[in-house]
Amino acid sequence: MPDILYIVVPCYNEEEVLPETVKRLEIKLSQLIEAKLAGKKSRVLFIDDGSRDKTWEIIESLHTASKLISGLKLSRNKGHQNALLAGLMTAMEKAGVTISIDADLQDDIECMDKFMQQYYSGCDIVYGVRSNRKKDSAFKRFTAQSFYKLMKWLGVNIVYNHADYRLMSKRALEGLESFKEVNMFLRGIVPLIGFKTGTVEYTRGDRFAGESKYPVRKMLAFAWDGITSFSVRPIRFVAVFGFIAFLVSIGLMIKFLIDHIMGVTVSGWSTLAISIWLFGGLQLLALGMIGEYIGKIYSEVKARPKYIVEEVLD
Repeated sequence: MPDILYIVVPCYNEEEVLPETVKRLEIKLSQLIEAKLAGKKSRVLFIDDGSRDKTWEIIESLHTASKLISGLKLSRNKGHQNALLAGLMTAMEKAGVTISIDADLQDDIECMDKFMQQYYSGCDIVYGVRSNRKKDSAFKRFTAQSFYKLMKWLGVNIVYNHADYRLMSKRALEGLESFKEVNMFLRGIVPLIGFKTGTVEYTRGDRFAGESKYPVRKMLAFAWDGITSFSVRPIRFVAVFGFIAFLVSIGLMIKFLIDHIMGVTVSGWSTLAISIWLFGGLQLLALGMIGEYIGKIYSEVKARPKYIVEEVLD
């Protein structure tokens, strides 16, 4: 007997794209049920992450019209990662397996058959991996590839060209639930769970409608959050640089003492001014980086809830 599948879809201001998303996912879920890859009680679960438009009203009306559509409303906007986590934890109570996907229809939903086949072959986690980035702009392609390479270099176990299109079994979700940190970066956390994993390659399409919820500013903030949540190497770089600067200062002190004893007059005003500005800026940068980590510790210590559920339609 096939397991119950919940397709988890976080939404934020998606009123333009939602009707088409529901239509396509409803068809795909019906196909999975007919192919006996998903149980008859399978659902598509939409999570409204505090949208300011009519996203929740649309979800309510679609839930009334179709037994395959469920809804989850958060009390306020908590960000994509927390909204996705809320959906996964809600689905864990009802489903044997979940597939998470964004609402913008850019990820290829036809790959879900392969996801489920790998699940039944023993994989607890299956990653959707982009086969190429030809449709991205040159800037986005460069920044995305640089981010993945940087994360690998920093020692973070992250799947290259994978976002949040993935399958997770109930056992994997129970493992995810044991991670209690407030600063959620699921792309880094999921590989830490372990269990048998698989990958499915696909070509990403264009957004059907609406605007991207990840402009450059949010994209860079998301990347920085991921780096500081999973690696302490930036702080170690600060320490290494401080040690190197200390050695350089010792060498310069010896040189200036020798020059003074030899009676050599050095003008050096430009060098002095540049040194003051350079080291002053680096000190502020180092303090800012340390402050970022202290801020994360502050958030973790308070242990405030990652999300609050206002309403569930199921």
